[in-house]
Amino acid sequence: MLKREKKKIILAAILLMCIMPLTASGQEDADFRMEIGGGVGASFYLGDLNNTMFSQPSAAASVYWRYLFDHYNSLKVNVTYAGVKGSTEDQDNFYPSDPKTQEINTTPLKTKFTGSVIDLSCMYEINFFPYGYYQDFFGHKRFTPFLQLGLGMAYASKGKEVAFCVPMGVGVKYRISKRLNASFDWSMHFTTSDKIDGLQDPLGIKSEGFKNKDHYSIALLTLTYSFSPRCPNCNKAK
Repeated sequence: MLKREKKKIILAAILLMCIMPLTASGQEDADFRMEIGGGVGASFYLGDLNNTMFSQPSAAASVYWRYLFDHYNSLKVNVTYAGVKGSTEDQDNFYPSDPKTQEINTTPLKTKFTGSVIDLSCMYEINFFPYGYYQDFFGHKRFTPFLQLGLGMAYASKGKEVAFCVPMGVGVKYRISKRLNASFDWSMHFTTSDKIDGLQDPLGIKSEGFKNKDHYSIALLTLTYSFSPRCPNCNKAK
């Protein structure tokens, strides 16, 4: 009787040892190095003609490439079109028609603008949880919040100027399937330009660094496709 039980235990152990590599190799199929995709959403600008967060939104769209270092860290490069607009209407500040004149000026500046920003940014992302498809074997999470910070350049159509920017923000990711990922991505882009709206120092206040400069925000719903498996020969990832 004991011999039969020992044989059953040995057979079960051998079977488990055979199944585990197949399971691991199958789950490694969902471990990739890169993602590519895009997103659509909304953008707004903060500057002399709009000083309220999330006010006067416009359309935005982006294309992404992401390199995954591991399940926590990744590097993202994206090109984004962001609409921007603003107006002196409903502003508390008094905008002189000529801020450089020494004469007393009681005529307020009345203006509005509509334009766009082309943004090229490289951002480092840090996930709160180990992001992945399989949850039971490796302990990965299909859902995770993340933080992002980077450097970039922006071209403003209205001011016809190229400026440096520092994007930073937050977001959430969800792994839909082995290769498909969805996310909500929000970032604030602090620029070195005061001409996104076409106006430079309309209040006559000198700009330095990021002080008294124009900035913009982008919120996107994105969809990316994972490729370049880390273990291409493991069960032939599909």
